[in-house]
Amino acid sequence: MIKKYSDNNRRKKRNLRGCTWYNGLRKSHFDGESEEKRMQIREIHSLYFSPTGGTAKYAKAMAEGAAEALACPAEISSFTLPREREEGRHFSSDELLIIGSPTYAGKLPNKILPEFQEKLRGEHTPVLLFVTYGNRNFDNSLAELLSVLRGNGFLPLAAAAFACRHAFSDRICPERPRAEELTAARSFAARAAEALKTAERAALEAVSLAFTVPGDAGAPYYVPKGEDGAPAKFLKAKPLTDLSKCLHCGACAAHCPMGSIDSSDTSKVPGICIKCQACVRGCKQGAKYFEDAAFLSHVRMLEENFAAPEKENLYFSVF
Repeated sequence: MIKKYSDNNRRKKRNLRGCTWYNGLRKSHFDGESEEKRMQIREIHSLYFSPTGGTAKYAKAMAEGAAEALACPAEISSFTLPREREEGRHFSSDELLIIGSPTYAGKLPNKILPEFQEKLRGEHTPVLLFVTYGNRNFDNSLAELLSVLRGNGFLPLAAAAFACRHAFSDRICPERPRAEELTAARSFAARAAEALKTAERAALEAVSLAFTVPGDAGAPYYVPKGEDGAPAKFLKAKPLTDLSKCLHCGACAAHCPMGSIDSSDTSKVPGICIKCQACVRGCKQGAKYFEDAAFLSHVRMLEENFAAPEKENLYFSVF
């Protein structure tokens, strides 16, 4: 009998360095009665929104693990740049989706959320989902991603939350993800994918409906704080350009997930800035920077309070 689990009765399965695994619903009768009833995956798709690269590393590692377990091809795709989000993506019941996003203010990036809601459609498609965050807290981002996917026809079966280098500061988890963390994520995806091979589709659909993760998909965004503990208001902050360093190569404009930097004059940012730091980290000359006082105060607060201790990676699964 498949049992539902909640935050109060999760059982810790095993603990690796920086990683905690949680077992939720038990795989007691996933052996199908016939081949026709079993979940048969013919292709894997790994999709990520990753302005600064941390989420992409996990998407690649998990795709490799799942592909090895299922002995089928894996397509790894970015959902980061505007041109990569232009067309809708539809996934069938014999495909496996792996999808990841960074956490912004405790939830999914608010300017990208509509793209997830409108462009991704599943047809009882099994999905492994994950979020990354900068060592403060993933808050409600994982729950929000699960809610979006479930509402769009996907079957959430496993999830993870990974602490990564903070986009705002190299003082917060600068070495993460580490090689052993990517290996653990790869193994997690392989384990989930392996379980799919003997899983009965009807049983998976039932347990997927009961699958939960920490957080509240409907909760408001986290309010950033400054050094003084008061709300730090920097929504209108935009990157500046040190023209003495700028080579006018256009790399910052090419990296911007909102297409907000003027490619003909990269010192101008006429569009919306989501503070993702893609332009700052994508500029090899160090010409892009922020000097907004409220933003810098928030960064210092994060460095003071969340550089240590480093958070464990968390894994959740129906298997």
